[in-house]
Amino acid sequence: MDLNLEMNSTHILMKLDPLCYESVNGSCPKFTYPLLLRVPLYVFFGIVVILTVFGNVCVILAIIHFKQLHMPTNYLVLSLAVTDLLLGGFVMPPSMVRSVETCWYLGKLFCKIHSSVDITLCTASILNLCFISIDRYYAVCQPLLYQTIITPSITLIMISICWTVSFAVGFGIIFLQLNILGIEDFYHENIECEGGCVLFQSAASSTASSLLSFYFPGIIMLSVYTKIFRVAQKQAKSIQGSKHKMQATISKEERKATKTLAVIMGVFLSLWTPFFMCNVIDPFIGYLIPPILFDMLVWVGYLNSTFNPIVYAFFYKWFRKALWMIMSGKIFQPGSSRINLFSH
Repeated sequence: MDLNLEMNSTHILMKLDPLCYESVNGSCPKFTYPLLLRVPLYVFFGIVVILTVFGNVCVILAIIHFKQLHMPTNYLVLSLAVTDLLLGGFVMPPSMVRSVETCWYLGKLFCKIHSSVDITLCTASILNLCFISIDRYYAVCQPLLYQTIITPSITLIMISICWTVSFAVGFGIIFLQLNILGIEDFYHENIECEGGCVLFQSAASSTASSLLSFYFPGIIMLSVYTKIFRVAQKQAKSIQGSKHKMQATISKEERKATKTLAVIMGVFLSLWTPFFMCNVIDPFIGYLIPPILFDMLVWVGYLNSTFNPIVYAFFYKWFRKALWMIMSGKIFQPGSSRINLFSH
């Protein structure tokens, strides 16, 4: 009698334990947030998605529409804005549902595509920033050679390399299952379940992908910008007297652009570093970092795509002017593409 009661109690408890798919064997457990938390989370993530998409659409429209902005540096900024737009429009919405509902309801194939695009865009962001740092190096350190070296065709090659490498890394890791190479049995027995979509990586995979997609490009960028600012300081000290006034004006504009793009780089590194540190450490400590912490750090990284247009708006008068023209519909007026955005 007691045994039957105990078995019935256990059966009831098992049924009460929520799952992503109640009728499917091997379903992932589901954690249901209280409504008072779910609504604010959806509101917060929704605002992030809207701001990210709106801000980066404005950057893209401004650079494409205004002929004055058709220059190599801005083509690279355009590529970066496309990366941020795709993250906001394609990656963030499914991630939002997964974060709040704690389950993935969009199928295994779309999970693979989503994870691949996520890695691709993160890699593309930092490679774009790397090429932007090279552009800034020639603009500040080799100004006389800048227009002959950094041509529109060279910029196009940079953008092509950036996206080709990023796609190869993003889709290669997931679809060739390089992320679980050597630990396939452990993954299928302990991690894989219906309703889950986590990027699980072996120690070798997490180390290699983090080094290639974040640490090596990050170190290169920091080194280049350190060199740029040293040269810029020397130039500022050497420019004296009225005969160098035009040179001083050009140097000031270039330094302003370089400083703004360095801030963009700094924001990227500061927001993504916590995730990539945990990503490298986790396999070596037996995957002890809680999934909810990983999820939170991914969203901190995503916020980088939201902040980039805000940085442009804060530092660039031309972007604020372009933004006003876009929002007021003045870009549809004849001749608006030739308006001087740099005039006071």
